Amino acid sequence: MKPSLGLRQAQQLALTPQLQQSIRLLQMSTAELEQEIEQFLADNPLLETNDRVRGDTSTRMSNEGKPLSNGESGLGGDAGQMAGDGPPSADAADFERASHEESSNQDAFDDHLPGSTESWSASGVRGQGSDDGDQDWMTQRASPTSLRDHLNEQASGLSLSARDAAWLRVLIESVDDDGYLREDLIELEESVASAFESAFDERLDTDEITLGLTLLQSMEPTGVGARNLAECLLLQIQKLEESLESSIAPTETIETLESMIVIARQIISDEKLLSSLGAREFAELCRHLQCDRERLRACIDFIQTLNPKPGSEFQNDAASAVIPDVIAFKTDGKRGLPWQVRLNESAVPRLSINPVYAELIKQDRASSMAPQLQEARWVIKNIQQRFDTILRVAQAIALEQQSFFEQGELAMKPLVLREIAQRCDLHESTVSRVTTNKYILTPKGTFELKYFFTSHVGTDSGGTASSTAIRAKIKQWVAAEDSKKPLSDQQIADRFGAEGIQVARRTIAKYREALRIEPVSQRKKL
Repeated sequence: MKPSLGLRQAQQLALTPQLQQSIRLLQMSTAELEQEIEQFLADNPLLETNDRVRGDTSTRMSNEGKPLSNGESGLGGDAGQMAGDGPPSADAADFERASHEESSNQDAFDDHLPGSTESWSASGVRGQGSDDGDQDWMTQRASPTSLRDHLNEQASGLSLSARDAAWLRVLIESVDDDGYLREDLIELEESVASAFESAFDERLDTDEITLGLTLLQSMEPTGVGARNLAECLLLQIQKLEESLESSIAPTETIETLESMIVIARQIISDEKLLSSLGAREFAELCRHLQCDRERLRACIDFIQTLNPKPGSEFQNDAASAVIPDVIAFKTDGKRGLPWQVRLNESAVPRLSINPVYAELIKQDRASSMAPQLQEARWVIKNIQQRFDTILRVAQAIALEQQSFFEQGELAMKPLVLREIAQRCDLHESTVSRVTTNKYILTPKGTFELKYFFTSHVGTDSGGTASSTAIRAKIKQWVAAEDSKKPLSDQQIADRFGAEGIQVARRTIAKYREALRIEPVSQRKKL
């Protein structure tokens, strides 16, 4: 066969810089978008911004210096109009296909193990709304209690000598925000040696140094005071082993956990194996541990339940002040459904192109600033498209979850990404991007849009019930139960069965644990 040259025609979507920017902006949270806009303004002298709109819903971003009305802005027009009333624009269709192509590259990603052991995260609740519907969304903050405050509070309850108490305070102050004690103990003792000699006439001995570390590592959160990741995880495993000794769980469950702990301890205690885990060298791990892939996978799942940063729950994240992207509001219902959604004007930036510079560039087509003018137009258009897409998706969600706005979690309907994607004529990956780190302000609190997508269980009538509604019902029943005769998981499952909802006992147990509700034996009171 001879090599030859040939021509052929083919169509394919080119991921242009404009489309790449569209995808990137759509993924950003409001706070990240603000930072990106600041960078745009610094890099492009043609872009201008004014103060954000406060209460004026008629002005939007403009391409040539003048604010646009709702009908002209492309940000959704009438805020009361629900999504799905027309096909997306050609640009939006290009963006949608490009977004789909990008997401398809992630399909082979193995979600059983992150790329690095440092990325393991503790269990947490995401997308939860505030219980206080009247709380101002601009003032939602993380708990003000710091990790050191929490540790000092525990230390104050210990009966210690003055020397031991002073050394423990030194160790607590040396703990970093992640809960680790990074400084070498000997060097740390040397740094306070003169102070101890002055106050107590002698330096700390080896036993006292070790005792302080032991006391610190016995505190909550479990794993605090560790010198490295391995020690942090081993401390948590040790605590779990202690709890298993007094556990009332079935023998089979305890034996399964104990077998996983043995393998997990082998991996964590061996630096080489821990590195192999982070490098995803599964075959090497199976060979060294003499176990099959299924058992290794179960062990990895167990390790991922451990918290590599025990102090993280006490960190005050500046992003905890959530700015909602959209706001749910109630109407008289005469023009459609009672609950509608509109953009939060406080989150919408007002960008424009300097009209003087724009006119000069138009007159001189050879101007070196022509590319910057085009780039400025792209930025404004892509930001408009971002908010338009967010509004379309939020409106579609509101259409499905009308009862939630009135009755809360108990009225939550089952909803999956595919349903909203079909209604909005978008790909599921696009809907996933739109609902991640985007928030809606409702009378029931501020929620991440992704919060409204829940799994479901079947009912006797052939319908489905939302897992969120089921969890809310469990919380309600437990709150109202007789403390002398608390409800068991099976009794709760039977109650759901009486209402025509089939929920397995193990599912009830999983939901109860997610709600941090103690098992029946621990809830019973004399």
